[in-house]
Amino acid sequence: MNALIVDDERLARVELRRLLAAHPEVAVVGEASSGAAALDEIARAAPDLLFLDVQMPGMTGFDLLERLDVVPQVIVTTAYDAYALKAFEVNALDYLVKPIAPERLAAALARLRPPARRELLEQVFVRDGDRCWIVRLPEIFLFQSEGNYTRVHFRAERPLVRRSLNALEERLDPHAFFRANRAEIFNLKWIESVDEAVSGGLLVTLRGGRTVEMSRRRSDRLREILSL
Repeated sequence: MNALIVDDERLARVELRRLLAAHPEVAVVGEASSGAAALDEIARAAPDLLFLDVQMPGMTGFDLLERLDVVPQVIVTTAYDAYALKAFEVNALDYLVKPIAPERLAAALARLRPPARRELLEQVFVRDGDRCWIVRLPEIFLFQSEGNYTRVHFRAERPLVRRSLNALEERLDPHAFFRANRAEIFNLKWIESVDEAVSGGLLVTLRGGRTVEMSRRRSDRLREILSL
C-alpha cells in the first residue's frame, strides 16, 4: 500500500513517518507541505492512500480532494476535533487527531481496502456548499450531465462534480455502469424493472423510483447485457 503524507507542518510529517515505520505494509512514497505540491506528488506517485491534513494555507485538504480525478483512500489528520465530523461526512476511512497515538494509527490502517485497479474509478469526491463526501461507486445509481458538470445521484443527495459526463465515463467500469443516452449513465445493479417505452425503446426504473428512457439502439444493447 503506497501512501502520501500531506501536511504543512514538517514535524507532523516526520512524526507520522516514524509511526508508520512500525507498519511495513504501508510504504511512504512521498510528502507534500501544501495542496499544490500534493497535486504534483499525486500525479507522480499515484498513491493508494493519503494521510491528509485539513487546514493548510492556500488550499485545504477538501479543496485538494475536489481537484482529483481519481480519489485514493483517505485518512484525515488534524489538530482540531472540529474537523472530525466533516471527515466522517466525506466518508474518509478514519480521522486522526494530532498528536497521533500509535494505537489509533493501527486502528485506522486496519480499515484499509486492497488497492483497486488504477484505470477505473473506485470512488469520487463531491461537494455541495459546505458539505462534501467521498462516495463509493456502488452507492451511486445515476450520473446526469449538466453542461461541463455532472450531477451525482446517491442516497438522497444530488451534488455536482466539476467533470463532464464523458470524462467520467472513461473511468467507469462498463460492466457496472451503462450509458443510457447523451445525458445519463446509470448503475446496472440498481435496476428495479425494465419496461417497453412508447417510443419503442426501453424505460428503466431504478431502485427508489427514478426512471431512465433509452433510444431503440441503446435499448438493444441493454437487452444484450441483461439477456432480455
